[in-house]
Amino acid sequence: MLDDVAKKLKSRQNRPPRRKARVDVPSVRRAYARWAPVYDRVFGTGFRAGRAAAIAYINELPPGRVLECGVGTGISLPAYRDGHRITGMDVSPDMLEIARERVARDRLANVDALDEADAAALPYADESFDISVAMFVITVVPEVAPVMSELIRVTKPGGRVVFVSHFSDQRGWRKTFGEALAPLSASLGWHTDFTIDRIMGYPRLRHVETRRIGPLGFFSLVVFERV
Repeated sequence: MLDDVAKKLKSRQNRPPRRKARVDVPSVRRAYARWAPVYDRVFGTGFRAGRAAAIAYINELPPGRVLECGVGTGISLPAYRDGHRITGMDVSPDMLEIARERVARDRLANVDALDEADAAALPYADESFDISVAMFVITVVPEVAPVMSELIRVTKPGGRVVFVSHFSDQRGWRKTFGEALAPLSASLGWHTDFTIDRIMGYPRLRHVETRRIGPLGFFSLVVFERV
């Protein structure tokens, strides 16, 4: 019997590691189509501090053109100062439908456009925006490098590129809590093993600051200057 157990353990050790499922655009669309009707109720409170920190930072900057990458249901749109002109984009038509209803209902005159688009192929000219912000988005996209390149491309030199997310390079209870959220994260296409170094070191981006935010510092605000 012990020989049989040893053989089974050895065979498992020799198996090639399972490949992680790749999150792709169609699967993200399907996931958010399911979540769109309840997204604000389920995630509005938990993500509020992260959104608030990012927009508070942006609202301290001079008025300009802002791209919100992954605008979703537009839950953040009412919080921008009037002087900013907002363009939102998202890959999910179901989320954008709710965002457009919000803009109309709240009469948000500073929202210029809400576009269905892929963050890896933005439909905007080079250096179109003074600020680009991606809140809880970068851990969803199938490939990080193309999205980073696009955000850099559409942001003006001297402008800001702002991220809010949970990064897995945390320790203690934050790491444990992140791992506990893995099943829910998978249903939304989040990469629970996403480390902060994956958005660092890009040409034409100078790191300005990183600070923990949200409930007990579970999320991070990361700011870059486009150079």
